[in-house]
Formats: sequence, structure tokens, C-alpha cells
Amino acid sequence: MNNQGLTLIKDMVGFGLIALFLFLFFVMDLLGFDPMSLSVPGSWLNVNTIFISIVLEAIPFILLGVFFSALIQTYVSEETIQRFIPKNAIVALVPAALLAVVFPICECAIVPVVRRLIKKGMPLHVGVVLLVGAPVLNPIVLASTYYAFRGNLDVVYGRMGLAFVLSIFIGLIIYLLYQNSNQLRWSRDELLGLQPEVPKVKNRFKSTLYHASDEFFEMGKYLIVGAFVASLFQTFLDRDVLLDLGSSETAAPAVMMAFAYVLSLCSEADAFVAATFGNTFSIGAILAFLVYGPMLDLKNTIMLFAFFRARFVFGLIVVITVSVYCFILLYQAIM
Repeated sequence: MNNQGLTLIKDMVGFGLIALFLFLFFVMDLLGFDPMSLSVPGSWLNVNTIFISIVLEAIPFILLGVFFSALIQTYVSEETIQRFIPKNAIVALVPAALLAVVFPICECAIVPVVRRLIKKGMPLHVGVVLLVGAPVLNPIVLASTYYAFRGNLDVVYGRMGLAFVLSIFIGLIIYLLYQNSNQLRWSRDELLGLQPEVPKVKNRFKSTLYHASDEFFEMGKYLIVGAFVASLFQTFLDRDVLLDLGSSETAAPAVMMAFAYVLSLCSEADAFVAATFGNTFSIGAILAFLVYGPMLDLKNTIMLFAFFRARFVFGLIVVITVSVYCFILLYQAIM
């Protein structure tokens, strides 16, 4: 089936769902149907609540990310990126980590930005530094962490310091494993040069809006899937089991990393959740939660699989997980 046929089917399904919604919205009362009479298990109501909260929390940052991505597409040329990135692959890691400090973008929004930068010519390992560093190091996260842990600045300094060092270390490991090979997932049409282009307009502002809207709808479907999976885990996962496992210094960081992955909190808000574990877990375990979650969670894992090759994503997951866990154990041993 050609692309036109698939597009027609998608449009028909979309219009059908809209028509069904409007019919039920306006006709249910006339038919005497009372939706409150339906018996829905409380757990599924909880899934619905968590799902909506995750989506509503993430959408503003997704919009921010796709808008940044569109600005890069419109105003930043490949030559500009090549000019400002140091030629030495190892030296380029530090400027990338410093750039992550000023990017006000969370873990959901950073995926389209990094993908666009890599398509523009940014080396893969430099993009990974931004991917894992920006969601933790940006000034909004710093402010929220400071506010949540005002009585314990060790958490604030520990989170920022570990994230900075880890972003450079992870970027280095990715460079050693993959060099500058292309790990983006390309569609058949993109490879053949048949991908429909965004309408070319002379007004750069309109061009930015075109790119941002396309990117938003492309990313949004993966956000919805990720949010739904995360809401299922949050509802049906027995947290008491994880809490029991968190009694030892070696197991506690792994438990909190699992929490962070499953909860899929936005990095701008996760510090307030982590603060509630202060009486249960050590500082090292809390730092594991605060550092690992923004780098990798259910939401952005699904997005990564959508836009990068599966083998690379699996490798990235292993590198991030092992690196964070080992650095947290080292932090606990030193402190």
C-alpha cells in the first residue's frame, strides 16, 4: 500500500474517532445514559489520573523542545555546528557538558533537539552528552532541587556534580563504542529522498512554526504511549517490595533508579518527590533517583527507540545504567 493510501486510512480513522466523540458527547444525555453508573475498578481510575497528569506535565516541555528543534532547523546551518564544535572528539565533550547547563529542557523535550542537531552534523557522542546532561544540569532543575532540599545542600551539589561528570563520562564511552557512526533511525522514504518536505516559505518565522508542528505531532504519539506504560507501572507495581530491597547501601541506589525509571517524572519536578524519601533512603540512593531519572525513564526510552537504532538504544541504556550505579557507589564510598 502506497503512502497516499495509508494517509487516507489514517485520516478516515481520525475523523471517525472525532465523529464518535461528538456523537457520544451530545447524544448520551438524550439517550438517558449515565456514565457514572459504570463500575470501573479504582486501579484503572488511578491509571487514568496518572496518565493525564504525566501527559499534561510533559506537553509544555515537549512544545518547548520541538520549538527549539524547529529554530535549529531554520536558523542553524551544518557549517555553524561544525565551526563551533572542537575538532578533537575528546575535547568536545567538555563544551557539550557546559552547553547542557544552559539548556532549559527536560528529558522529554531534549530528544527532538538532539536528533535535529545530529541530523545537522553534530557528532553522536556530543549529542549524547546533551541528551543525558541537559535534563539534569539546566537552571530550572537546579532551582527546583535547591528549593526541595534547602536543608541539605549536599544533595544539590551532589546532583549537579555527578550529572556533569557522568554526562562527560557517558559521552566518552559512547564515542569509544560507536565513534561517529550514524545511529539515527531513518525511514525508507528518507533514505530514498522521498520524504515530503515542509512547505518552503520565505518567512523564517512561518517555517519555524511548520517544523515545530510536524515535530510535535511526530513526538506526541510516543509521549502518549510512554505515559500510558508509565501509568500502568505506577499503579500496579508493588512498591513495598522495592522498599524492602532498599535497606542496604548497595541495593538502595538500584531500587531508587528503578523507581525513577518507572515513575517517569519530569526532571523539573522530581526533586519534590525525592525529598519525600529522605527518611527512608540514604543521600546516595536519593541522588541515584535524581540523576538517573532525567537521563533515562520509560517516556524517553520509547522516544529513543522511535528515533534511534534499537541496538544503539540498548547499548545506551546499559551504559547509562551501569555508569550511574557505579558512580553512586563511588560517591557513597568517598562521602
